[in-house]
Amino acid sequence: MADIRYGIIGSGMMGQEHIRTIGLLEGAEVTAVCDPDEGMRSSAAHLAGPGCAAFTDHQALLQSRLCDALVIAAPNHLHHRILKDVLPADLPMLVEKPLCTTLADCEDILARAAGRTSQVWVAMEYRYMPPVERLIAAVRSGETGAPRMISVREHRFPFLKKIGDWNRFEAKTGGTLVEKCCHFFDLMRLIAQAEAVRVYASGGADVNFLDEDYDGVRPDILDNAFVVIDFDNGVRAMLDLCMFAEGSGWQEAIAVTGDLAKAEAFVPGPSRFSADGRERHSEFVLSPRASKRENREIIDVDAAILAVGDHHGSTFFQHQKFLSMIRANGVPEVSLEDGMKAVRIGLAAEQSAKIGTAIEL
Repeated sequence: MADIRYGIIGSGMMGQEHIRTIGLLEGAEVTAVCDPDEGMRSSAAHLAGPGCAAFTDHQALLQSRLCDALVIAAPNHLHHRILKDVLPADLPMLVEKPLCTTLADCEDILARAAGRTSQVWVAMEYRYMPPVERLIAAVRSGETGAPRMISVREHRFPFLKKIGDWNRFEAKTGGTLVEKCCHFFDLMRLIAQAEAVRVYASGGADVNFLDEDYDGVRPDILDNAFVVIDFDNGVRAMLDLCMFAEGSGWQEAIAVTGDLAKAEAFVPGPSRFSADGRERHSEFVLSPRASKRENREIIDVDAAILAVGDHHGSTFFQHQKFLSMIRANGVPEVSLEDGMKAVRIGLAAEQSAKIGTAIEL
């Protein structure tokens, strides 16, 4: 079968992780990249390899007809405008989270996508981290019993430096609880198999970027928060986020507690932030109530897959499924509606943190 030709719109840090990942896939190649920044555009085209075309504008990339599928990895606040332009092309596309930075923009994209024949998959890499997949499988198979509580702890490094410093401001990111944490709200929905009805958050901008100034404007994104979510089936979920904790042994610790057992997934941060620069194994732990003993599994990921990105192999495993979906004309595992609902929870959490009261959805 002919290779599927990918176009990458937004060729910064995440766009280049997608390029490296696609390079590992059989039957896929990156034939075009697009970015208004000359440095990012040039480095992305070089990374993709000889023959890759480079564009400053996504409309020119579309008109080139060099692509069979698109990956949109531009800054968050540009997603709505780019999607409006590329949806009529009716190509399969993978759009990075968050879908958009406002609920109105998400709803607009869902309306515009109605009637398309090609698929739109919202990138939620955390679903595809091997220890998280093992945790989800434990819940689905009944190992935990009926899930009652979900806990996500992410203690990590601050937001990295990006072109134009767009990730310092709520207006361009949607806020930390949208930009970063829509991943976790998506996981909570997936595990609970339910919808959020109430969100309460407490958070602040207490440590990171306090000395930064952009023409008299200071960064306003949260760097720590607690978020509590009630779901319509009675499941409760909690997020513990700290973005000035890069010394943590585990970057993510995700737990689901049911009436029979607790299942936990432990995920290390990127190797470049570890003390010795080496990638750690991830772990899955099942703690049944009846035996009162932990069953611990070490989960290995191929070193070549780990080397291409910062998401513990999940970008590769997500792309495998996305490519299979294209070839089989299948259905996205993460729909536009999933993407919108994760943003909705994040926006409610941002609002709750501002006003100090719970938000009813």
